Amino acid sequence: MNEDQYTNATFMLPVSHGHELWVHDWGNKDAKTPIFFLHGGPGSHCKDKHKFPFDPKTQRVIFHDQRGSGQSLPKGQWHHNTTQELAADISAIADKLGIKKFIVTGGSWGSALALYYAIEHPERVAAIVVHGVFTASQSEIDWIDQGKFRTHFPDIWDTYVTTVPTEHKNDPSAYHMANVIDNDEAKVLASARAYGDFESAVISLNDLHAPTPETETDLSGNIIEMRYLAKRCFLPDRYILDNAHTLTMPIHIVQGRYDFVCPPVTAYELSQIAPNAHLTWVTSGHAPEHETITTLSLIYHVVAK
Repeated sequence: MNEDQYTNATFMLPVSHGHELWVHDWGNKDAKTPIFFLHGGPGSHCKDKHKFPFDPKTQRVIFHDQRGSGQSLPKGQWHHNTTQELAADISAIADKLGIKKFIVTGGSWGSALALYYAIEHPERVAAIVVHGVFTASQSEIDWIDQGKFRTHFPDIWDTYVTTVPTEHKNDPSAYHMANVIDNDEAKVLASARAYGDFESAVISLNDLHAPTPETETDLSGNIIEMRYLAKRCFLPDRYILDNAHTLTMPIHIVQGRYDFVCPPVTAYELSQIAPNAHLTWVTSGHAPEHETITTLSLIYHVVAK
């Protein structure tokens, strides 16, 4: 993420067990309620395009790369990299910046982390804005890992199945997850590449995803994500949904009806459980497109006043 005229500060923040987080404080430092942006993955990172929905003249946004991701160090480190530790890191960043209360926002995995953080630290969360909703339940993980979307992507599923030995074709994701947890580097890279290409093809919706080159060896983001999914994101099944009734702060949900990675039924269920939730449907997929970005921008304008 490039610095620009609206950058307040960019720094590395040491946290627990040798991790250092890359933090980017951006926008109007005098804004009443800062916004903490939580990227997806797990294992992805903050990008310049993530700034698009925000207005730096009126809003202050705190970006950071989560443990092992992006510019945070050590890159690819999955030891002491759990949902609970990522939540503690959010508080550590807020304390470092002297921010007591803020808005949490994110899509996909970022939505799960935002919701989890708000459940654990409601006193610090003024509002929640999420899109492409994921809550880390078993049924959501099974949706993608077991190819329950294959009615719309039969070719992508069939291609994915060819990446595993014959005896594992009934559950290719289990094979790849087991490889990533193993210590055989060749198997780790092969499975991380296969899984990443499979997921990206479903996200893209348009068959334009180019397979990861065999020469690409930095697949640390894929590996972190797969380890999280193999560990069920370190949460009991349905933990977020079962505790969503405790989230009394405003929750704004933007959900694409054509999201084949995170099934829209989850966003709807969340909107029915959380007492102050507002759901807006958009005609997009999992990746934030024009309608999603425009809708989020309007919401941030309201909640960050």
